[in-house]
Amino acid sequence: MNKIKHILTTFVIIFLFIVIYFLSYNLAEPKAYDFMTKNFLTQKFSFDKNKKIYGSDDIVLIVIDAKTVEKHRWPWKRESYCKIFDYLYHAKPKFIVYDAIITTLDKDNPTSDTKFFNSVKKLDNLIVGFMPKLTSYRDKKQGEILDKSFSQKFGINLIDKTSKTPDTYQSFMTFPKPYFESVKNIGSVSMFPGFINGNLANWAIDENHRNHEYLFRYKGQFYPSLAMKTFLLENNNPEIVLTNKAIKFPSLDYEIRQRKTYYQTITPLRFYSQYDSGYSHKNYSAVDVMESYDAIKKGKKPILAPENFKDKIVLIGANVPAGEGLNDNKNTPVSVNHPGVDIQATAIDNIMNNDFLFVIPQWINILFTILGMFFVYVFIRIFDLYKSIFSTLLIIFAYFVLGSICFYFGIIINVLTPVIFFVLTTILAYTHKFVLENKSKEKVKTAMGKYISEDIMKRVVQNIDNLGLGGKKSVVTVLFSDIRGFTTMSEQMTAQQVSEILNEYFTEMEPIITKYNGVINKFIGDAVMAIFGEPIQDKNHAQNAVKCAYAMLQRVKELQKKWVKEGKPKIEIGVGINTGEVFVGNIGSVNRMEYTVIGDTVNLASRLESYNKIYKTKLLISPTTYEEVKGFTDVIKISDVQIRGKANKMDIYEVLRVDLDG
Repeated sequence: MNKIKHILTTFVIIFLFIVIYFLSYNLAEPKAYDFMTKNFLTQKFSFDKNKKIYGSDDIVLIVIDAKTVEKHRWPWKRESYCKIFDYLYHAKPKFIVYDAIITTLDKDNPTSDTKFFNSVKKLDNLIVGFMPKLTSYRDKKQGEILDKSFSQKFGINLIDKTSKTPDTYQSFMTFPKPYFESVKNIGSVSMFPGFINGNLANWAIDENHRNHEYLFRYKGQFYPSLAMKTFLLENNNPEIVLTNKAIKFPSLDYEIRQRKTYYQTITPLRFYSQYDSGYSHKNYSAVDVMESYDAIKKGKKPILAPENFKDKIVLIGANVPAGEGLNDNKNTPVSVNHPGVDIQATAIDNIMNNDFLFVIPQWINILFTILGMFFVYVFIRIFDLYKSIFSTLLIIFAYFVLGSICFYFGIIINVLTPVIFFVLTTILAYTHKFVLENKSKEKVKTAMGKYISEDIMKRVVQNIDNLGLGGKKSVVTVLFSDIRGFTTMSEQMTAQQVSEILNEYFTEMEPIITKYNGVINKFIGDAVMAIFGEPIQDKNHAQNAVKCAYAMLQRVKELQKKWVKEGKPKIEIGVGINTGEVFVGNIGSVNRMEYTVIGDTVNLASRLESYNKIYKTKLLISPTTYEEVKGFTDVIKISDVQIRGKANKMDIYEVLRVDLDG
């Protein structure tokens, strides 16, 4: 039964640990990840001070910001973009990434649209955004036509070695036909929030954007993100081999590690520090670019020299937090209002510069957690309270330092979940230790109860922190009982027989003494010394001592019949009882002490027991005891007895009968 109980307990603990692991991973770990990203991943240590790590200077942003819409009221005519595109056409950037989606024609300004499409058509290095959707087409027939057109013009051919999973997306946002015909390169602008670090994902309750989907599959065809398309154009569309764990480019000897979920295969972004403007990359206001274009056309000096954009990757996007249709801010580990165009720039920065994070496998996270838990448990078991707590705190601190170093070098490790389990292990270990110590104490108490009185033991435990020599004076009743002629009897028996009869006798007497609030102080050979009144407080200690003695004698009579039948000697006992003041407490040395009573009262009780042999009696009590019990006993007074050690004679009393109910 105990084995089954232990097995069930083990399974329950394991189950709870798994549940806590998943909860911690989904609720606590994302926050820890964001903290470490912002404070360690984006910082570069130097001896003079910490330096922030910003995005590449080869990537710049042109932003339709508040300054722009103040001068050019939104919504624009699309020909306004032509100034930006035409300016960049002459500035000769490496690539132009247009982080925007156009789904309809401007029916009120068709001429403006025509100018915009013509401007787009002449830019071979322009990559525009498109948006895959999670919902299906309303018009399935038109959707099929659009899908076929997209597949033929923009689909990517690659070697797919991934395990087949359901497509995430069900449709595309439609492109106006003139725009579709003008565009040469597209990339997805989709971004999903959530935390993925291993094989677990949390999309529902976490709104921070931490990952990027460089490639996605849609109805059997693969499409790139803006960042991936930029990389492919830069490298002349190299061969791609896609696996569950990486996007590989064999001809470039290059790969992007990624994490596969049920629906997506994504890569964690390596974020950079932000300038005071809130961007990780250099950025320029769109209105400055437009006015620079106007100045160049007039032969004047532009606000922005075209050299600022030459051979750069230029992203165009909007970021007007209060502007309708222009607020493209997202939550990320480094900002609660991170401009979407800058997040796209970060994804491009990562892939163009091979600046990726290394996410350690989940089994290593689990291994670190288990090893830490093991050491925490061991230290708690072998060390005292203060040392074990210090060791646990040291392990937690060391793991935090390890996590900080890992994030500093771009190695992603679970930070908070192991610490939570170290704390849980501490609680569990101390609980286990407490249970084991209690069991051990119970065993010790049980064992010691066979050597000393349970009541004395309780007193010791209650005063465990104040044990010492000393005691107090108190009025008690002392009882001595002895087996008559046992020495002669034992000479005729074997050691085994002596042991058996003594053990049986003491076993029968002990519960009787306990019943009457007595405490066995010691066994002296075949004699028993018991105390009434201490440590058990009992105002009727004298009456209970006499009742106890009488009950002992009655029980011995019953045992005699049994022993005769068994062929054992017929033993008789004598009892002496005295009431008086004694010293009660711990006697001995600081290293070895005994709880006992000493004084003339004890000596007289012992003498009275021995006088049973002289007067052929069985139960003798002193005058002080008699004064306490005379109301319910029948006695014979033995007058003028000379007690050894006493100067004067005294009367003693033989107890003939005791009213046990009185």
